[in-house]
Order: sequence, then C-alpha cells, then structure tokens
Amino acid sequence: MIRAVLLDLVGVIHDGDIPITGAVTAVECLRKAGLPLRFVSNTTRSPRSAIIAQLAALGIEVTDEELLTPARAAVEWLRRHGRRPHLLVHPDLEVEFSGLDSGSGRAVVVGDAGEAFNHASLNRAFRELVAGADFVALATNRTFKDADGLLSLDAGAFVAGLEFASGRSPVVLGKPSPDFFHSALADLNCPAAEAVMVGDDAESDVAGALRAGLGAALLVRTGKYRPGDETRFDPPPTALVDDLAAATDWILEARRTETDPGDAL
Repeated sequence: MIRAVLLDLVGVIHDGDIPITGAVTAVECLRKAGLPLRFVSNTTRSPRSAIIAQLAALGIEVTDEELLTPARAAVEWLRRHGRRPHLLVHPDLEVEFSGLDSGSGRAVVVGDAGEAFNHASLNRAFRELVAGADFVALATNRTFKDADGLLSLDAGAFVAGLEFASGRSPVVLGKPSPDFFHSALADLNCPAAEAVMVGDDAESDVAGALRAGLGAALLVRTGKYRPGDETRFDPPPTALVDDLAAATDWILEARRTETDPGDAL
C-alpha cells in the first residue's frame, strides 16, 4: 500500500522559477488523495527559507517539516558529532551553518559551491582533510540542468577530486544515502516499502531510493533526464513517466488497484 510520496524539486516540480507543466496541480492531487508528501532535494545552493519561498511563489505551500535538504542533514550531523564546519559550499548556503563554531573537531563540508570552486578553495579543503578533519559531502550528483538548459558539473566531481587527493572517503548526507530517504519518512510512521519516490535523476533519486528499500521509484522525462538514463543504473526505475502529472496518475492508479485488487484482474 502506498502511504507516502517523496518528491524531488528541481527538474520535477520546477526548472528555475518556472513550474513544470502540470506539476502544481499534481501536488494538489496528491494532497487531496490524503498522501503525506516530503520534498527531498539535493539542492545545495539555496537556504531552506529561499526554497520554501520559491515554492510558495509557484503556488505550492510547503511547511518546514515537509522539506528535507542535505544542508539540514549536515547541521544535524555536525551537532551530533561535535564538529565545526570548514565550508566549501555556495555563499548563499553558508547561513544554514551559523552557530556551529563550538565543536571539538573539524569537518570539511562540500556542496555545490558554484564559482567558489577554485584551486585555492579546494586546496584549503584538501589541507583540512590531510590534517585530520572529517569529510562530509552534501551530495555527490554528477550533473544538474543549468539555467541555459544544458547540463553542468555538480558537486560530485569536486567531492571525487578531494577523495582522490586526500585518500579519504566522505560521509554522504544527501541522496542517494539511504539515511536521507529514511529521515524523510521518519516522522510519518511509514515503512520505506510503502513509499514512492519521484525524481529526474536515475542514479541519486531513483536507484538510490530503491536501494534504500522504497517500494517504488518513478523516473520523469523532465529536468536533467536524458534518453537512456533509465537503463544506466541499477536498480532501474519502477516506471518511466513523462512528468510529475503522469507520475501522480501512476501513483493514484496503483493505490486504487491496491484498494480494489479485483480491478487488476
């Protein structure tokens, strides 16, 4: 039985400040069906307040507890382990880490720093790592769909470079970490097997969700999706659908069939 839905944001609900066709209505349909939603994004350039405001401007009201980001997971990790962050993140995201300067140790935190990725900033992070700091990656996505509609390098390439140079493996806090998906469901009392993930990234969103034990993961043909993505990673998506509107139809039909198995005969 499908009891909860996890939704990626960029590439599924919106591209930049433009909602993807049918996405706002699809979210409304899922809510009207009584399905609790969690918005799970690997976005590491914007603080939570900006993400919530952006969604509100698109016509989607999201509460603080409905949104899970890698930055939020990182703050909780740093507090739990008593670490002060050395940040290699986008300048707009630094506000999320304020008030964390009293830990007993250091941790390098890497996100999508954009133009802040340069030799000097990477070398400072490298030196922190070889001096013994912990290594935390907000996400390891390979690419993202940029404002010009083309794919650009995401944080994963820079995380991999630091890992290679330092010989240290990072703790990954965003998708595809199983803990990230489980955290999204923690306050819903929903087993992973009864949740569905909808995303445009076949590796982080879809294969990651299925490896985390979610019952289904749908790959949309919007956002960063490119033909053939559905066959590139294992496990493959439960279904390939055109967009969030089609994913919503799939979810609601699956629930209807579960409620009335006779319809499936």
